[in-house]
Amino acid sequence: MNLGELCNRNPIFAYRDTSLGEAARLMREHHVGSLVIVIERLGERFPVGILTDRDIVVSTVAKDLDPRGLICGDVMSADLIALREDASVADALALMRERGVRRMPVVNDRGPLAGIITLDDLLGLVGAELNEFARVIDWQRRREAALRG
Repeated sequence: MNLGELCNRNPIFAYRDTSLGEAARLMREHHVGSLVIVIERLGERFPVGILTDRDIVVSTVAKDLDPRGLICGDVMSADLIALREDASVADALALMRERGVRRMPVVNDRGPLAGIITLDDLLGLVGAELNEFARVIDWQRRREAALRG
C-alpha cells in the first residue's frame, strides 16, 4: 500500500498570512491538530509548512506573546518534509522517525498537495494488519484442534 491510498485526501490548510486565531479556529472546527500551510500557483496548492497546535502553544503562549498579532508564517515549521503519493508506508515511518514528526504532507508527482499522512493513520493500518495476523493464528489453532479432536 502506498501513501496515496492511505492518506487523508482532504487536508485542512491555511496560508502564510492566515492569522493564528483563524488557524486555531480551523483546527477546532475540523478537529485536527495541524494545518498544512500552502501557497497557490496556477490554481494548485503547494505545501510550504506545517502549523501544529503545539507550535502555537510553544511559540506564543509559552513565551507570553500575543497570538493576535501573529500569522501562520511567523510560527509554522518551515523545514517541511513531504512525501510523494507513491512512497511506501515504510518510507513514511522512516522519515517520521528520522525527523521526529507525526505528520507529513503528501504531494503528487508535480508537487501540489494531494493529502496528509499522520502517525495515527499509520498506527491504524498496522493495528488492522496485526488483527488480521491474530485472526489467522486463531483460525489455525481452531482448525488443528478440530482435526485432532
